[in-house]
Amino acid sequence: MIVCMAQVDRFSVTMPPELGEGVRQAAARQGTSVSTWLTEAAADKLRNELLGFALDQWEAEDGPFTQTELDEAASRLGLAPRPDVA
Repeated sequence: MIVCMAQVDRFSVTMPPELGEGVRQAAARQGTSVSTWLTEAAADKLRNELLGFALDQWEAEDGPFTQTELDEAASRLGLAPRPDVA
């Protein structure tokens, strides 16, 4: 994926050496820069956080998801239902 950005927000990031090495290796496996890899990871994290918030709001308004609803969602996503989660 190529992302063209007119503006960028620069960060200085510190992390444990083993995590940094894992990030560098993951970026290399994908054939991308560490900056791009971290940008995509941050975007994924934000999407997941927003989805979690939306699901919490939904449940606050309509009650908890039933096991049937969770199983249907898993099926539509091509995932095996998880009987340990309700």
